[in-house]
Amino acid sequence: MPDVLFEKRPDGVALITLNRPDSLNAMGGQLMPLLAAHLAECASDESVRCVVLTGAGRAFCAGGDVKGMATGRDALLGADDERSRAANFARGVETLRDSQRRTSYVLHTMPKPTIAMVNGHAVGAGLSLALACDLRVASDQAKLGTVFRNVGFSGDFGGSYFLPRLVGMERARQLYFTGEILIAEEALKIGMVSRVVPHDKLEEETMALAAQLASGPTLAYARMKENLNRSASSDLLTVLDQEALNMRLSATTNDHRDAATAFVEKRSPTFAGE
Repeated sequence: MPDVLFEKRPDGVALITLNRPDSLNAMGGQLMPLLAAHLAECASDESVRCVVLTGAGRAFCAGGDVKGMATGRDALLGADDERSRAANFARGVETLRDSQRRTSYVLHTMPKPTIAMVNGHAVGAGLSLALACDLRVASDQAKLGTVFRNVGFSGDFGGSYFLPRLVGMERARQLYFTGEILIAEEALKIGMVSRVVPHDKLEEETMALAAQLASGPTLAYARMKENLNRSASSDLLTVLDQEALNMRLSATTNDHRDAATAFVEKRSPTFAGE
């Protein structure tokens, strides 16, 4: 079985499943290259209108492959006995940067909604991947934590960007410094996840939400995400200018025209993503 499973559903939802359950879906083997490849396909395929990321077995993702790190087999560290320490360091930095850009960055900026279906532990870089998604639906059995400090790491895959924006800077510092693991309800209270559902209803409710989003105005979603992402690092005037541009662009779409007509005719609009 491949380290990542990929399914495109007829309703426009793509389901990506991290598939190394014996290691709690740790980021070893071909998991990260395959995840990056599937995300790139989702981003460019117009038939995919919402993306759901989850994990096989008991975990969403346990983060880095610590066993691989201990034995020097972790590809993201870029270690190679035949290279100098300086070359290994440079290669490790570039390899990690590339992997982050092709996964967390794509989840965050992809012009369509992304949902993390958090079925179990989401810790370390695994939590960062979940935070990179637009929404997080968690099982009531899920547990979430940064835990980088437990292995002497500072953190990667965007957690230090996403977490303060969800829970506030002081709480983010606390979670990073202590490595505290939160149960799902605690994560919901502080805004780390969007919704908590019974474990046996997780897939049903997440996929229903994904189908609802996939049936919506895809082009408008893309511009909403652009506005919201821009707002994280821009002043008000810049955001207002961006909103004006995207609002006028949205007005040119067939989706908008049909929705306006549907409003007058008192019927539900049909969004085709055009």
